[in-house]
Amino acid sequence: MSTTGSHLHNVVKARTIREVDGHSGGVLIPLSAEVQGQITKLIPSSSPTDRARLLIRFDKLLIPGEQAVSFAGHISEVENAREKVLQDGTIQGVLASELPVSHLEDAMGKLEGQAADLSQYEQKAFGKSDTSINYGAGTDLTLVLDKPLSLAEMPSSGSFNQLPSGVPYAVARMLQGAPQRASGKGGKPGDPLNLVVIGNISEIRDAFKQAGWGEAERKTSKSVWDTVRAVADNQGFGQAPVSDLYLFGHREDLAFEKGLNTFLKRHHLRLWRTAATTPDGRVIWLGAGTHDAGLDVHPGVVSHAIDPDLDAERAKVGADLRVTGCVTGEQLVTRPDPLSQGLTATGGAWKTDGRLLVIDLAAQ
Repeated sequence: MSTTGSHLHNVVKARTIREVDGHSGGVLIPLSAEVQGQITKLIPSSSPTDRARLLIRFDKLLIPGEQAVSFAGHISEVENAREKVLQDGTIQGVLASELPVSHLEDAMGKLEGQAADLSQYEQKAFGKSDTSINYGAGTDLTLVLDKPLSLAEMPSSGSFNQLPSGVPYAVARMLQGAPQRASGKGGKPGDPLNLVVIGNISEIRDAFKQAGWGEAERKTSKSVWDTVRAVADNQGFGQAPVSDLYLFGHREDLAFEKGLNTFLKRHHLRLWRTAATTPDGRVIWLGAGTHDAGLDVHPGVVSHAIDPDLDAERAKVGADLRVTGCVTGEQLVTRPDPLSQGLTATGGAWKTDGRLLVIDLAAQ
């Protein structure tokens, strides 16, 4: 969807990536049910002081094996977007003045003499500021009903496959001696551990790739420069390096992230390989997932601010992987003396029920 490439009344299709359960436990709307709608408002930005606007009205739900159902609803959020969603569901774009790179463009325009050469270098290095609304396939939207939707309850219980026999015991034994949080290089407490993944590196990378997550690059001059450019243009960088955290005496073995079009918001997680294995010899990994939701600025600190609800992020990771078909079972487990709340290394508050989500990936 784009305010520069789409057209009014274009059909828009999406699929559900969360089950909707009924009060009695049955699934009302299953994973991968389709919703359809169309673009009903499309206004490109016509000047630096004008915001692009886009409105999509979804009004049809298609559940496999069932007749199509009409409904009324609106988008309430575009996840990890730099744009704002108004009360009626209209997506409102950013202004050029709100992009950091625009200030650099203004500075280049005020220089004399070598201004043309500098401007060409600046455009080559940072790109041209773009205030259009552009969402690729896989963009996550939150859809809210405007009035109740009546559906016949589905027969499924909604519970996902439990872990294979012997796996919960292996995980519990591993957790008995494992730290509850990762730490910074100097030992300062970092992100709480809230994920357990079972599989090999290839299976993990494939599952996250199919779920739309990118693998974070290691810090190099190129990856750092690409990060600076993403910040300057207020764009996403799906492979941006993450800061190192440590567990078992070493930094993370793998890191993944999922964003959209701003560096300030992203889902990200780190995974550490443990020495533990399942009864059939599969590797058990410990992980920590958090959601960067903006910028945290206070005396002495400028960093990402995280969503304090770690359990919501835990569920996000599980649901994203589950919908790929790469997961054979998921189960929440409790460890001894679980944490319930605390502060990040930079002072941000977080809360959790203390459980970890165990995700068993399909063997390749």
